[in-house]
Amino acid sequence: MPDDHNFSSPMDWDAGDNTLPASAFPFAGEDTFAFDEGHPVDPPRRKQRESDRPMAQWLQNRRLRYLDELLRLEGRGDHRYQTKCAGCTTPANEAVFRCKDCFTDALFCKPCVVTGHKDNPFHRVEMWNDQNFYETVTLKSLGLRIQLGHGRNGVCPGTLLKQSRAAEEEARRHPRDDFCIVDSNGVHEVGLDFCTCSLAEDHDIQLIRARLYPATTTNPATAATFRVLRDFHLLSLEAKCSAFHYYNKLARQTNNNGVFQPRTRYNQFLTMARQWRNLQMYKRAGRGHAVDGIAGTRAGECALLCPACPQPGKSLPLDGSWRNAPRETRFIYALFFAMDANFRMKRKDVSSEADDPSLGDGIAFFGKVQEYMEHLDKNWGLEQEKSTCVAHNAVDEPNREAYGTASSGIGTCGVGDLQKGERYINMDYILWKSLEYYDDILQLFISYDIVCQWFKNVWIRLAQYSPELQERGLRRFYTWLIPKFHLPAHIEDCNILFSFNLTPFVGETDGEAPERGWAHINGLATSTKEMGPGARRDALDDAFNDWNHKKIVGLGKSLLEKIQKAVPNMTSHRLALLEAEAGLPADVVAQWRVEMEEWELDAGKPNPFKLTEKHEGVVAIRGRLAEQVASAGVGADADDVRGDIHAHEMIHMGMQLENQQRQLTSDAALLKTHVTDRQKTGMLVRSNKLGRKIAEWLKIRESFTPEVSSIRAADDAARAASARLQPTPPLPVPSIKLWLPSALTTQPQTVVKRTHAHYEFELRVGQAHAALEELRRLLLYKNEFQRGVAANTRGKTAIASTDEQIRRSATEYRAARQALERLGPLLNETAWQRQLRVLMPDDVRSRPRATFSDPLRKSGYKRKRGQTTAQVAEERRRREAEARPASWIWLSQLSENEESEGGMVEALRIEWAKTRARAHRWTEEVDLVEEEMRRVLEFLEWKAGWWIALIGQREGVNTDAVSNEGFTAYAQRQSRIQLDLRARFQANWRDVPAYIRMGRDSVSAIPEEEEDDGEDEDDEDEDAPVPEAPQDEHLGALLVDESLA
Repeated sequence: MPDDHNFSSPMDWDAGDNTLPASAFPFAGEDTFAFDEGHPVDPPRRKQRESDRPMAQWLQNRRLRYLDELLRLEGRGDHRYQTKCAGCTTPANEAVFRCKDCFTDALFCKPCVVTGHKDNPFHRVEMWNDQNFYETVTLKSLGLRIQLGHGRNGVCPGTLLKQSRAAEEEARRHPRDDFCIVDSNGVHEVGLDFCTCSLAEDHDIQLIRARLYPATTTNPATAATFRVLRDFHLLSLEAKCSAFHYYNKLARQTNNNGVFQPRTRYNQFLTMARQWRNLQMYKRAGRGHAVDGIAGTRAGECALLCPACPQPGKSLPLDGSWRNAPRETRFIYALFFAMDANFRMKRKDVSSEADDPSLGDGIAFFGKVQEYMEHLDKNWGLEQEKSTCVAHNAVDEPNREAYGTASSGIGTCGVGDLQKGERYINMDYILWKSLEYYDDILQLFISYDIVCQWFKNVWIRLAQYSPELQERGLRRFYTWLIPKFHLPAHIEDCNILFSFNLTPFVGETDGEAPERGWAHINGLATSTKEMGPGARRDALDDAFNDWNHKKIVGLGKSLLEKIQKAVPNMTSHRLALLEAEAGLPADVVAQWRVEMEEWELDAGKPNPFKLTEKHEGVVAIRGRLAEQVASAGVGADADDVRGDIHAHEMIHMGMQLENQQRQLTSDAALLKTHVTDRQKTGMLVRSNKLGRKIAEWLKIRESFTPEVSSIRAADDAARAASARLQPTPPLPVPSIKLWLPSALTTQPQTVVKRTHAHYEFELRVGQAHAALEELRRLLLYKNEFQRGVAANTRGKTAIASTDEQIRRSATEYRAARQALERLGPLLNETAWQRQLRVLMPDDVRSRPRATFSDPLRKSGYKRKRGQTTAQVAEERRRREAEARPASWIWLSQLSENEESEGGMVEALRIEWAKTRARAHRWTEEVDLVEEEMRRVLEFLEWKAGWWIALIGQREGVNTDAVSNEGFTAYAQRQSRIQLDLRARFQANWRDVPAYIRMGRDSVSAIPEEEEDDGEDEDDEDEDAPVPEAPQDEHLGALLVDESLA
């Protein structure tokens, strides 16, 4: 990595020594980590206490007492005998009032309760009445009035005039004292007086300066406190609470008994909440500090930027060195874009753009509506080609729309409405428009769940779009990918060409970021679908910004967790790669590495992850045979049909029954000596069911080949004769002969129909290849899984289960090959013998791993002082030459008499390629996260300076000294927040450079390590053959079908 990307300089981290004591981690806990220095010893379990079950404790001991206390508080409680006002202590003033929102329950007289609430005019007061219970009264009814514009305890001369008789008479003729304020504890009717002095501000401004937000700008009669607007804003984002439900909560909080209903201010509350949300977005974007104000807001300027992403001029080196980074490191400056559509975020066809415009058109995530709609209108006629992958509804049905909706969903990268499904023209615009501020970023990784179809004609479509979009899309390097979760739903070619796991320079990115965002945003769908177009865009812009904010403040923890996971995986997967390569011929690995590097440079080269030769499976063979016999029923093939069953279908059913027989035998062999009744019953039920299936199938078999009936009869007679005077023993179901064509070849004087032999031969070839492929896969899995689990009971059980699967695959292969040996001479077929050889027990073994199982370690070899790595490698090659050769299952047969380890089967090459890919992805992940950490700290420092630079920009421009003080205070506070966040991240990550360096050092030292660490003593014979299944004669009794005896 270039010097200008060194962490120790920009981050001021102390790398320290590689050995870090526990005291080096004062922040250990939620946001930091300590190196693993062994397995901690669990503290001894203490005895359970009663307090460990608090709900049961409350239920048994406190529920009734708590109920009594709640009822006690309905009265005067501890103040029942209070005779004087708690405020003035004047006996003449009756103390009957208490406040529900103040901390004290003390009783006050009327003057004191009014005076005491001048600073808390929205508290709820109760009065102890003559009927001995508390009833709710308003502070307005007690005489409290709120005076605006004159500070605490100030009175406006105009208000004094209003209190004159003439003013009172005018008020009776034109009553207007009905101001309503919405607060977080309810809806309040208050007595409010505006300042009417000659220099007084407008009424709405007076309200705002009192932290009351007016519902209208002219003669406001309703306002909401800043407190309730903040509360609803946060609740709508975190709990997805709608304004309707929130306002109903306030109304019920005001009075929930149905006797009195406060005046409805729901529509006014909607207006105030939407305006508040919009102003907060402009405020946090610094638009209040800019000379050009809100009108000068650029597209997308109010969207929160990701500090971890490359932001030119903000988090990338200012000297521009990143533009000329070599190919090996250029990816850490690349931009990852994820595209997706969400059809839960529909909008009903209500209102219109004219009636409900957005309060901030294009200022955040949604683009400018008019430009977007002009693009769609111009290009709506572009046809969308059908999918050549699986049937993607997003591709094949782009014009679908939900009934009664104006928008069927939203697309993201930026954000835009989808009118009729997931059309390419929508997603194209959203992507290219999102690149507006990233002209300097030349390398892009684009992930999209249907990218395999979308990208095909992307440049043809781009050529028909506006010059602005063309400029955004051209002159860049693109890599197209499919998110990891969505990839398995695609065809095999897509799984190879668009995989994050196989594509270089993407680290462990999964491309599923939009899905995480949808999980956060989908809760708003029920409320936003009822909104007009502008209100919906405003709400979603705000929600997306909130999601970004939560991710930003959580970067300290999330990036730390990523690096904690990445460094160990980098080491372990690099070790796995070296082990795999050391167990393979050096020239083969060298050739594979060349092919891999060529493909990484030029995707047009042969893909090393793709099979060049793929053996036809049984399903494919059945399909081919079905096509060949499509005209059966006439001519020479008519004899191969019985009813609706063709001979090749009958043979395939017989092969399936044969396989079930083998499985039944294997499962019975796994039972212990002392079989439980449940196990015995289950095995007998399976055996009986299979026996009945075989009996029915044998009837069909005899209809195709009547000779089978006489052969079975002769078999039964021979078995009866061998029993002599004893009853004929029942035949175990797995021992019932099915007499497929291959078995009939062993019977003298029996003619096997050539077409039947051909059908079975074709199916057996597919069966043998499938079993061999499964055998290789299981051996590779076991080779990787068994490392270091010798002392782990659960791990040993998993290995035993894998061994059993290996034995079953080997048995299936041998059965298929035995059938081929019998059918080959009849059909004059010999070519199959080159690839399907005899499988001896010693052949069923994996490729040895060299690092812990090579000949040097097995012989107890220790590296001598002064011996070079080359000399050690030469000694290893010499001993490997003396060791036994690899099993033939890992070799390709080049000719009838020649085989070579240079002709490794493709399965092994692909497994090596995947192992290499995993090692490289985790190494890249470490590099990416390291760079992201650097960028986060750099960005936060830039952002802090950006806020400071805004100070004074509006000084003297429609502002006064008081306003300038507020502008300065807000900018200073925001700058401090960025610096505090940076300091917190920096403290949490202070040991990361040393941790990464230790990981990289361990990777570099892996080839040099020769000392046995003793962790894999039980892996010594990992390439030993899998033992054959034990044969136990007593198991036959479990598998007898009495009906077939």
